[in-house]
Amino acid sequence: MKGFEIMAEEYVLPQKVIEKFKEELRELRTTGRNDIAEKIKEAKSFGDLSENSEYDEAKSDQAKLEARIAEIEYTLAHAIVLDESALSTEMVHTGLSVKVYDRTFDETVVYHIVGAPQANPVDNKISDESPVGKELLGHKVGDVISVDIPTGVDEIEILEIFKD
Repeated sequence: MKGFEIMAEEYVLPQKVIEKFKEELRELRTTGRNDIAEKIKEAKSFGDLSENSEYDEAKSDQAKLEARIAEIEYTLAHAIVLDESALSTEMVHTGLSVKVYDRTFDETVVYHIVGAPQANPVDNKISDESPVGKELLGHKVGDVISVDIPTGVDEIEILEIFKD
């Protein structure tokens, strides 16, 4: 359609994370694919494929492997290298950590603001695309922000911004 443009996602990632993705991709493309090919070959040797659970499992594993390869390729194609040495702790940016006081839940929390592929809420690594991460970006120590959450509005005060 004329005038319609699909915007590709961009992921801000440190060089060390990009290198980890590249290594995982190399491993999946070589060893991973070879291992799956062996499983499929072995499963085929068991005979009738229509009732061969080993073959079905191997094909399922192959699909998962190829999906992961595609996911990493997409991430790398849309990655922007984060220059960690140039980060200032005067305001919140991707790649920094933020100590906040959550007024709604009366607790102090440290969030690590990361690109979406690195996000892991269990480890307090929140994506710069998440509601909290997005709201924190660009703010300074002492700022109080409001974040829409499923249970209402969460008020968060920025206590400290630092590099890990």
